[in-house]
Amino acid sequence: MSISVLGAGAFGTALAISLARSGQPVILWARDADHAKMMQADRENAKRLSGHRFPDSLTVTADIEIATQAEILLLATPMQQLARFTTEHADLLANHPLVACCKGVDLQTGLGPVATLAQICPTATPAILTGPSFANDIARGLPTALTLACADDTIGAMLQTRLSTENLRLYRTTDTTGAELGGALKNVVAIACGAAMGAGLGESARAAVMTRGYAEMQRLAQDMGAKAQTLSGLSGFGDLTLTCTSEQSRNYSYGLALGQGKPFDPNITVEGAKTALAVSNLAKNRNVEMPITEVIAAVLTEKTTIQKAMEALLSRPLKKE
Repeated sequence: MSISVLGAGAFGTALAISLARSGQPVILWARDADHAKMMQADRENAKRLSGHRFPDSLTVTADIEIATQAEILLLATPMQQLARFTTEHADLLANHPLVACCKGVDLQTGLGPVATLAQICPTATPAILTGPSFANDIARGLPTALTLACADDTIGAMLQTRLSTENLRLYRTTDTTGAELGGALKNVVAIACGAAMGAGLGESARAAVMTRGYAEMQRLAQDMGAKAQTLSGLSGFGDLTLTCTSEQSRNYSYGLALGQGKPFDPNITVEGAKTALAVSNLAKNRNVEMPITEVIAAVLTEKTTIQKAMEALLSRPLKKE
């Protein structure tokens, strides 16, 4: 059963490398034809993930019709571009298992990756691959564990088998809502943790933000019908731990720059920024208390400053944990 990865960013490229390392044929699709030709000729993605040579069984193309002939399609596009990409190619994506490899909540619709795919491609079987992982680690062949969530457990089991590699161990769940929200919400908390560190508040403050942020994640996820154990697994607590403690994390690094008052590279995708705005609105509509998310959204829309945001969090009424 053939596999295509649609999206040649760092994470999509890393997944393609890992999957092709076993010798199975894998197609990596890039939107930019010149970039695709360069990668196919040079056997690496110097633009997004340099230093990792492509296995011989990995083919790069900019032809979406060729790429979508594979039986399994991994969609490694940024969350805020997923709906547009899926709509553009809905006919080609129909009737496939579609595995979203992005994290976040669509700013326009308030939907996560699986719900977005289900709405636009009702004949496809949507799933999500999420959890604590850095592209460089996957491409290097370092051990990584992820969650594969699919409501259809039979197809989920097939995907788990087909997408697991020597260094990539997948755990399966049918709780797509929990997996979606864990991956999305931890990015917002990571921005907050980075901002706390950037503002010089220290490791203890980061631990507090991370812990209370996890409580927010659980509140919203359970309000939306997710299982508590999903949030305590790889797609929730596991991903939160990695993202809030490493400068390899784009969201944490973005928060660090915010806290330091420094500019951040606009070419780097920071999913948590748009997710904070989307989730803040979602939480208000559902009457779910999410103070950390709210202050990060306020900072990003320049309604407050990092210092005032931190002061607001620290001055909240005392309460039971």
